[in-house]
Amino acid sequence: MSYDFDLFVIGAGSGGVRAARFAAGYGARVAVAESRYLGGTCVNVGCVPKKLLVYGAHFADDFEQASGFGWSLGEANFDWTTLIANKNREIERLNGIYRNLLTSSGVSLFEGHARIVDAHTVEVNGQRHSAERILIATGGWPQIPDIPGREHAISSNEAFFLKQLPKRVLVVGGGYIAVEFASIFHGLGAQTSLLYRGDLFLRGFDGAVREHLREELSKKGLDLQFNADIASIERKADGSLAATLKDGRVLEADCVFYATGRRPMLDNLGLENVEVKLDKRGYIEVDDLFQTSTPSILALGDVIGRVQLTPVALAEGMAVARRLFKPEEYRPLDYSMIPTAVFSLPNIGTVGLSEEQAIEAGHKVKIFESRFRPMKLTLTENPERTLMKLVVDADSDRVLGCHMVGPEAGEIVQGLAIALKAGATKQIFDETIGVHPSAAEEFVTLRTPVSR
Repeated sequence: MSYDFDLFVIGAGSGGVRAARFAAGYGARVAVAESRYLGGTCVNVGCVPKKLLVYGAHFADDFEQASGFGWSLGEANFDWTTLIANKNREIERLNGIYRNLLTSSGVSLFEGHARIVDAHTVEVNGQRHSAERILIATGGWPQIPDIPGREHAISSNEAFFLKQLPKRVLVVGGGYIAVEFASIFHGLGAQTSLLYRGDLFLRGFDGAVREHLREELSKKGLDLQFNADIASIERKADGSLAATLKDGRVLEADCVFYATGRRPMLDNLGLENVEVKLDKRGYIEVDDLFQTSTPSILALGDVIGRVQLTPVALAEGMAVARRLFKPEEYRPLDYSMIPTAVFSLPNIGTVGLSEEQAIEAGHKVKIFESRFRPMKLTLTENPERTLMKLVVDADSDRVLGCHMVGPEAGEIVQGLAIALKAGATKQIFDETIGVHPSAAEEFVTLRTPVSR
């Protein structure tokens, strides 16, 4: 049977664009449909603008520390509208880059909502297109709980376009988005409270990392409220918000920001027209080859709910393109040893197993840990301390996990991720000469395991 396209991709986010570009480069006839953002969540309302706002928030610390190095500064003033306008300009530039990446690769771009008609047909803007294979890469969407007054709350989608910086912010959630935005709002000068319904945020991260970040954020004056959750939100006559907690307390704020999870973006996608199964969480079920229960339809990225990180979606997109159109270069995707960062202030960088995960997996572990004041802060009044931790298998000497809380943690851990992926042992770390003076050298000078 003859089709209009060999591959029709729904969603021009990181994974979809990567799959489309490389499939076209391998000679396939490819189309992409996108109804919202070229570049997807990451470029438009995710990683990229978030990191720009984190940079902006960090200047407060830089200005405060400058006097210790002899700098005399006048009163610092922050203008939210300038930051947002400059951010918007950069995102528009990136949108153009994504457009050019697709069109210069020979991909047909359709700007509109795509809906699956059948196993080989997609409809966009009233026009139908046939394809041998359809790839769903529509990503995720933030969720706000169904509580009275939920219409008064915002998510990360709206936070990037606020007209002004709120004076008082309640951030609700315990994942990396909540922690990052709490740091952003607090660093930019808003009175910020972080509410989480559990005992401690960042579930799944190493316990020492979670505790250390709690201590550092508290020292900075960020209000952390654990075992706390909002029951309802009410708009007051003066425009402010009153959030009633489940324990009966009432907190007043100018903005309530929810970061309590994301759902797969499957709205009006036409899945009812095909045999595509969802798992119990609502994500699309796929096999190891990213195929759904309908053989001609594939899915990847946040919509399948595996590891919801941009670089993982990129790797999945590459894997799909290679398997379908360049099989001699195809390699199954390995989800182990995926590094990640939380751009809180201070940052978190981590790769491999936490201490808790290693023990649960049956490893006999040795733990090497160091907490110290970064050299840059020794001439300042800033009491912030850095945490570095290695989780080592006691029998094989292999380093199972590497964790850091401190400045540039993501940059440092990226290099160490290569070592862990290659199977480095603690002996190799010990035999590696450090870069001096640097914080990173601490990872190769840890000698004495801590006792538990």
